[in-house]
Formats: sequence, C-alpha cells, structure tokens
Amino acid sequence: MSLDLAQPSPRSQGVWRYHLGKLFYASPLYGLTLSSRPPGALEVVPPDPWPGDARRGAALLKGSVELLDRTVAGQRMDWRPVGIGDDWVAELHGFDWLRDLRTVGGDAARRGARELIDDWMARHKRWDALVWRPDVLGRRLAAWLGCHDFFCASADDAFRRRCLASLQRQSRHLRRVLPHAASGAELIAALKGLIAAGLCLPGLRPRAALGLRLLARQLPIQVLPDGGHVSRNPATHARVLRDLVDIRSTLLAARAEVPEALMVAIDRMAPYLRMMRHGDGGLALFNGAREEEPWLLDMLLAQADARGRPPQSAPHSGYERIVAGRTLVLADVGAPPPRGFDAHAHAGTLSFELSVGKERLIANCGAMSGAQDHWLKAQRATAAHSTLALDDTNSTEVLREGGLGRRPRKVTAHREEADGNVWLDLAHDGYVDGAGLVHRRRLYLSAAGDDLRGHDRLILSGGATQAERFAARFHLHPAVKASLVQDGAVLLRLPGGGGWQFKADGPLAIAESVALGGSDAPRRAEQIVVSGPLGAPDSDGVVAAVKWALKRVAKKG
Repeated sequence: MSLDLAQPSPRSQGVWRYHLGKLFYASPLYGLTLSSRPPGALEVVPPDPWPGDARRGAALLKGSVELLDRTVAGQRMDWRPVGIGDDWVAELHGFDWLRDLRTVGGDAARRGARELIDDWMARHKRWDALVWRPDVLGRRLAAWLGCHDFFCASADDAFRRRCLASLQRQSRHLRRVLPHAASGAELIAALKGLIAAGLCLPGLRPRAALGLRLLARQLPIQVLPDGGHVSRNPATHARVLRDLVDIRSTLLAARAEVPEALMVAIDRMAPYLRMMRHGDGGLALFNGAREEEPWLLDMLLAQADARGRPPQSAPHSGYERIVAGRTLVLADVGAPPPRGFDAHAHAGTLSFELSVGKERLIANCGAMSGAQDHWLKAQRATAAHSTLALDDTNSTEVLREGGLGRRPRKVTAHREEADGNVWLDLAHDGYVDGAGLVHRRRLYLSAAGDDLRGHDRLILSGGATQAERFAARFHLHPAVKASLVQDGAVLLRLPGGGGWQFKADGPLAIAESVALGGSDAPRRAEQIVVSGPLGAPDSDGVVAAVKWALKRVAKKG
C-alpha cells in the first residue's frame, strides 16, 4: 500500500517560515541586521494627491486622534491605547492621518507631524507584530514618502537623517517578509510601500523590481476578468484600485516603465467601481463595504483616468446592475469569495439594493469599521441583508475568527431583457447541506423603473427537510419612512417626497433594523419582513413561496 501525501504549497511553506521568523524578528539582534548607512536625500518624491480632513488635523494638534469609530485623546500620543482594537491601532500606525495635518498646513502642523514621527521612530525601533505588519508598514512607507515635502523639507538635517534611516530599515524588513507575510488587498498595500521605497530611496531599485514582480503575480489572482476584486467587497475594490493608481503615479514620477498588466488592471477596475455605485455616488453595501465618500470616489476615478462605462453584468465577480428610468437595482448573484480572500465576507447571497435617483430605498445593513465582536457577527449574517433566510441561519457559515466555512457550492444567474424590461433568475444551494433546500429568486424590473417584482421559492433537493420557517427581509435606508396601510401593504416615503408601495402574498410586518455602512455609529432603520412556515412540497418540490412587489406611487395632484 502506498500513501499519497500532499506536499505543502510554496505559499504555505513561506507562511510557516514567516511565523517561525517572528521569534528572530522580536529579538534585539534583529534590529542590527536592518541597519545601514542612510541615504542623504530622496531621489523621487511620489505624488500624493489625496486630501485630508482639516477638522481631524486640527483635533490631532490638540491631542485628539479620530480614527474609524473611536476618538482617543491625551497630552501625549499613545501609540497602543488600552482597550482599543487592532484595526484602530493599525490605522494609527499606517500614518494616513498625515494628510489631515498637511491639509491644516502651516508651521504648527509641520512641527506637529515631525514630533509625532520622531516619537514613533524613538519608540518603534524594534519589530512588533502589528506595528510592523506588512500592510501597515507598506501604508506607513507610502504616507511618509508622499508627505515628505510637507513635514521634512523644512526640518533640520538630524531629523532628515533619522527619517531616511528609518525608511530604509522599514523597507529592508518589508523586502524580507514578502510575499508570504501578507495576502489579498493587504499584500497590495505592502507592495505599494515596497515599490515606493525602492523608487524613492537611492540605490534601492532592486526592491522596486522585486515589488513589481510580486505585483505581476498577484494581479491576475486578485483582479478578476470583469474588473472586480476577488474579495467581492466594493470598498476593498476601491482601496486596491487606489493603491494601483498610486503605484502607477510613483513609477511615472520616477520615469520608470509602467507594466502593461498594471495599466490593464486599472482600466478594468475603474468601470467596475462605477458599476458598484448608487445614484448618491456611494458604494453598494455588499460583503463588508461601506458607502465611502462620493467625492473621494469621484477623485479616485479621475486619477485612474479610465473612461469605460459601468458594465451591466459582472459574471466573474457575481453582481448584476439594472438601470431603468431613475431606478437602480444592484444584486449579489455570485458565490462567496474563495478562502484566503473571505476574511470579512458576508452571508448575503442573492441580496439586492435599490435606489431611486440619489435616494436609497432598499439596502443591506452594511459594515461598521472597527466593529466589536457582536457587531461583526451580526453585520455578516444573512439576516442583515435584503434576501431570504431560513430558520434564522446563514446561507454561508460565518466563522467567529473571520472567514467563511460551509458555503454554497453552486450559485446561478440568468439575465433576460425585452423592450427595456429586465428579468434575473437566480439560485443558490447554500441551504442544501443543513436543510436540503435550494433558494430560487426571480427579480423583474419594468422598463420605466416603477415596478420591481420578486418571487422567492424554497425547493427540496433530495429528501425531506427539517427546516420550519423562512423570512424574506427588505432593509430600508434610515431616511425612508414606512407605514402599514389598510390593504395590508407598506407605504414607503423617500426624503424627497417620492412614494413606493410594497405588497406581498404572505404575512408581512415592519420591524427594527440598523444601518452600519454610512457612518461610524449605528443608525436606527426599519425593515419589511415577509415570513411564514414551510409546507408540504408541491409537484415541483416547492415547500415555500412568496411573491412580492414594490411599485412607485403616483404623486397626488
């Protein structure tokens, strides 16, 4: 008898080497291996067009640090505040807030930036697992280099030497641990820092060349043929696109050749980003995305300089976009992202969002940055999305430690169009393993955009099911007002005065919901819930079915 032993992949071997290497990185001796004679000046200062927030910058000068959903204040910068999560600390050590000080401008802001950087350099000469994490390190390198002229041009020679020496030390460590110490969007962020350091610091072009080689390997993995990022998170997609645009800008500033693969990736990703925006300019709330600032997305698209129109279908990423009149529907019609790219993914298969003009009507709950554990679990659940859930379980298993477990094996989507009317026939088998049921959803949007209809069915796949109840949820934007009317329908009022009526052929109710994707604090919202018991299967194996309709209400007078 022979045993077929699977050989570990080069990726897994590299990860293990990195984790074993942490013992050495944490030792006092490791710092000595990073030291070398610092350069006298930068060869290139990369362009950094991204604006900061003057209000946050002014608060920072007074000792108040506002990042994500938390504010930490003190007379002296606390680089590791007690009781603050790793996401917040990583944001602090990434130094993107330097742009806030740059936006404030003036000598006081420059001195404040230098004092904070000097303090960081004095306290963080030794490796730390979070502070020196590759993506944090990459963003810090990019921020220091991009804001160099703001805080360093007027500095004394001693500070400039310390700063350049630290940049060199950090980039040397980054070169050693990549690519095995990071993956996904975090690896792209790390590579941005490595490439920038290699192009800007004298004599380090080999580091930039290494970064570009690693980037060339990642682009076909992370940027799908339809332009979407493999994470299926629109906000992550925007962040990766911004990193790629920054890499291209640094290459151009250094008069280095821009790889064709990088240009192609940017050209694909920009139209996809347009696809995932609502009429208000913000992003759709799928797979952990937040709405983001519309003006910043506008700026990103302008910097990308890719003119492609938003696609209607993204078959590789698994999204559909329907535009009719002033109505926009975006639907999640794809399988969850693959393992390794699913750390923040949600169990929202077949969910959809709807906006009318610049106003959102139907939404998913979204995600809150820096969320605590209880919010992390809740925001990723199927029940937090505008789709159907079975017995309060998730269509994809959401793991407490991040990532996904059990998931749909097959998700299908078929689109038909006739005379401006659009139909989507959708299905997923995420409930087959636990309950033996397939969820099928059919959506129809009229050519005028004033009539959206849906048909949800649960169909047996094999034998009997032990499941008992279903609930189809339609989460409303916080600005939407909902009220029950006499004929058992729900009247929905948009802030601008427009009205829509929701009807279903099953019991419906208005329940509390929460909106997490538009601000750093949860906002009260409402949801329409159509629920009922599962019955005996019909001749087609259907054990539950509900039809619903959302129609525009004509204005009186």
